[in-house]
Formats: sequence, C-alpha cells, structure tokens
Amino acid sequence: MLLLLLLYAFPSYAASRLSDIMDRGVLRVGTTGDWSPMTMRDPATNFYRGFDIDITTELAKDLGVTVEYVPTTWKTLVNGVVTDKYDMTGSASLNLHRARMAGYSDTYFYLAFVPIIQKNNLSRYRKWSDFNSPSVVITSTSGTVQQAIVKEMLPKARQHSLDSPNQGYQYLLDNKSTAIITSNIEAATLIQRYPQLSIARVDGMRRPTPIAMLLPKGDQEWINYVNHWIELKRVQGFFDRVAKKWGLVKLEVK
Repeated sequence: MLLLLLLYAFPSYAASRLSDIMDRGVLRVGTTGDWSPMTMRDPATNFYRGFDIDITTELAKDLGVTVEYVPTTWKTLVNGVVTDKYDMTGSASLNLHRARMAGYSDTYFYLAFVPIIQKNNLSRYRKWSDFNSPSVVITSTSGTVQQAIVKEMLPKARQHSLDSPNQGYQYLLDNKSTAIITSNIEAATLIQRYPQLSIARVDGMRRPTPIAMLLPKGDQEWINYVNHWIELKRVQGFFDRVAKKWGLVKLEVK
C-alpha cells in the first residue's frame, strides 16, 4: 500500500526528446526536400538547402549539437514524429488533422497567396481590386485553392483554368494572361527563375496559413524549448533575415 501511495504522490515522467537530443549530440529533422525554396535536396550529393535548412541548422547550433536530415514525404511527415524517426520537422502548415496526432511549435512564418504579373505592369496593378475587371485575364490551376480565390475575390475578371501550374506560368510569360495567383513561397522561386515576372505590390496577401514545426505531442519540455528559441530568434530578426535571403515575401499579420 505504501508503495502505491508513493507512486501516486511522485508520478514518473518519460524523458523528453530534449534530453535525448543532448545525450545523442544530434538533432534529427524530418524534411521532404521538395518544397522550393523551403527545403531542396540535391539527389547527386544528398545535400539539403533552403529556408527550413537554415532555421534548423541554427537551432542545432544553439543546442550545441549537429543536425541530421531524415528524408520523409508529406504523406508520412506526421508519422515520422509520432514513431520517433525524427525529433521535429521543418516547416508545415497548421491544420487540425495534424494537430490531433502531433504537437506544433509557435508560428514563425505565414503562407498566403499573391498575384504574379509581368514586371512592366507593376505600376498598373497596385490593388487587388485592379484585377477585378473584364479586361484582366487570371489563369489558375483547376481544382486548387488559387482557383477558388480567383472566383471569390475577382468575379469580374476573365477566369482561365489549366490542368498544370507550368502551363499557367507559360501563359503569363507569353502575355496570354494578366496574372496568376500563387503562394508567397512559390512566388519566391518563380520570380528568381523568371526575372521578367514580379509579385504585384497589392494591399496584402490572401488566405494566410500559419507555418510551424511539428513536434512530439505531449512533450511539453521540448515544445517549450523550441518555442522559447523561436521567440528569441524572432525579436533578434533572424527569421526576417532568412526569409529575405531566400526571397520570401513576409506576411504581416495584424
């Protein structure tokens, strides 16, 4: 009876991943390597680079450990955290399905949607409402969030849909479309690849979605450490500097 009372009085706690990481000397990060410019893997060298890679490399450095990137897919991203294949993931959008199975860090970036236009049209399109005209042709990929945004926000524009995003880029490059709607993350890659294109300087982005790291659910010690680290790096301007390096458009949320 005394032993049972002691067990109830002093419950045992499972060791945190934070202790495991420090003992191991390695931070294991699950990353897909296929989301430019967030995480990109060179198949010839197996070398990773990108926004996520800079962030998690910095976290490992501040922990005093090395970082190991564990290949994963979007389909298995959550399962890898749950089954201890890695200690955390790189950037993942917040959604309730993932939150039922894994924990999330605090948000440090937002995915949202912006118009991409020919650079010589920058002075002509300064507001979202400038695109809501029968003289404007907006191309989007069939069945995507982008197509829904166009239908909802720009009903007066001539709406043109295609099956492939690459076709949409080509229509814009060939001046067959006025604009395409895409995420601020994908936009960074597009304007780097095609210097004649630019993000329209409109009044804000649309459909903001928080970006955070997936962590083991219930491991509050590890989650707290990562969140304190994120807050410290945020006030130091670290995330802004990394976003600027990779050409990412930062979304201000008021």
